[in-house]
Amino acid sequence: MTRITRRKFITDVGLTTLAIPVLSSFSDCNNPSEEKDQNHIMKQKKDGKLGIALVGLGGYAGGQLAPALQQTEHCYLAGIVTGTPSKIEQWKSKYTIPDANVYNYQNFDSIKDNKDIDIVYVVLPNSMHAEYVIRAAQAGKHVICEKPMAMNVKECDDMIAACKKAGKMLSIGYRLHFEPYNLEMARLGTKKIYGNIKKMSAGFGFPARDPNQWRLNKALSGGGPLVDVGVYCIQGFCYTTGLNPIAVTAKEGPKTDPDKFKNVEESLTWQMEMPGGIICEGKSSYAENLNFLKADAEKGTFQLTSAYGYGGQAGNTPEGPMNFPRVNQQAKQMDDFAQAIKNNRSTPVPGEMGKRDVRIIEAIYEAMNTGKRVTI
Repeated sequence: MTRITRRKFITDVGLTTLAIPVLSSFSDCNNPSEEKDQNHIMKQKKDGKLGIALVGLGGYAGGQLAPALQQTEHCYLAGIVTGTPSKIEQWKSKYTIPDANVYNYQNFDSIKDNKDIDIVYVVLPNSMHAEYVIRAAQAGKHVICEKPMAMNVKECDDMIAACKKAGKMLSIGYRLHFEPYNLEMARLGTKKIYGNIKKMSAGFGFPARDPNQWRLNKALSGGGPLVDVGVYCIQGFCYTTGLNPIAVTAKEGPKTDPDKFKNVEESLTWQMEMPGGIICEGKSSYAENLNFLKADAEKGTFQLTSAYGYGGQAGNTPEGPMNFPRVNQQAKQMDDFAQAIKNNRSTPVPGEMGKRDVRIIEAIYEAMNTGKRVTI
């Protein structure tokens, strides 16, 4: 697999047409706006909150994580790392970020000297996860990494090792572990509320319309809908059963647009064999809308008919519809990580879980490409 480096990626998408200065060099504490930003940071620290820096200011960071950090109780948005100069002033103004806490990809390593920043959240294309998790750990920061954790198991091992060597915690951005409807699926399954699970099915997909998006570039994404959204189905199977798969089979779906999907699959179906004979059937797709998680147990079916979105979960059990309060999943996720750091406890979504899922993804792709049953 051809690997596109951070430098080549940034150059290819036109993010380095202007060099970003080391903004802290131009910080002016006599500037009323800058003084306001510094006072904001000091208040958050005084309240005992941990500072988070977002690395990569794309749609997920801007549309979900930054707003969520306005609702968190144990952490706050302290800094940003971006390769797009035009975004800086808007982010600084909107989120009260001082000049000294703005970084680019060239001066990123100097974040080690910034005591405002305790956690680095890597929100970059998949091919860049390993590099920035390792560099963040080496800079002495705890790390959250978006899913999928990495391009392969070897990268996962390197990321875990770097964080352990630095004595820093590593968490994967599995937000649904903090979402009540998915937590209920896990409770019903692992507690055997309706008896033993006999089989499961899940699907997640959406039409990938933009042919130029990085998700369709295998060198940046590592694969198609399986790594992007299929990982949610893999997760659902594992946390609902409380088990890890022992083998997989898989089949690629037809390509309705071979040019658009020349580097990645358009859709994929697979089976995960769990201990005890449980079969889990999954589907991921860039061609159709899918969003469900279903478990058939001895005493009936429990399921989420809307499972994986940032909101809007819905589900039912043999006793009727599920009804839980709506939460900000990302806020819950980041608050839990901050509390884990402060209380010196483990995170429920550690790097080892991300590595497990990458191993499963690799096995599914091997099964798809060979047509064989692959043991894990």
